[in-house]
Amino acid sequence: MSSPSKRREMDLMKLMMSDYKVEMINDGMQEFYVYFDGPNESPYHGGVWKVRVELPDAYPYKSPSIGFVNKIYHPNVDEMSGSVCLDVINQTWSPMFDLVNVFEVFLPQLLLYPNPSDPLNGEAAALLMRDRASYEQRVKEYCEKYAKAEDVGAAPEEKSSDDEEMSEDEYDSSDEQVAGKADP
Repeated sequence: MSSPSKRREMDLMKLMMSDYKVEMINDGMQEFYVYFDGPNESPYHGGVWKVRVELPDAYPYKSPSIGFVNKIYHPNVDEMSGSVCLDVINQTWSPMFDLVNVFEVFLPQLLLYPNPSDPLNGEAAALLMRDRASYEQRVKEYCEKYAKAEDVGAAPEEKSSDDEEMSEDEYDSSDEQVAGKADP
């Protein structure tokens, strides 16, 4: 590889040409979303997550930053921020890995084999250790509530349908207020 930026471009192109939907955040190639399906044979099956990926300047020598945008119930994912506690990504990353590995190996392994002894979500970890059936039921509830394919596009700001319920009069009046302000 001639440079980290060439490698970043190659890895991103490889990811875009795979089966994953990739949505760029800005004009650069350092921040983007990837739509990730929950693995088969897991309580996450059927869920779709929008995962934010940030590539550091030193990528591939430094690991990407990975975070779930829509909520997921998992011991190794912070429920509020969506940040992932993933050893392979955060500590044992190697330039041999690429972005496709993150979505084909690392994240599926994380969801299939949670590590309750190193939690970011203590409640999920405790429930998993205490009552696996209840944990799996809670995972499925979160999938149904936060990870439906048709809803995942609304996840970044967690917009509710309230925005859509404004009447045309409300939209018109707010437009007039903004347009009506003149410079002194």
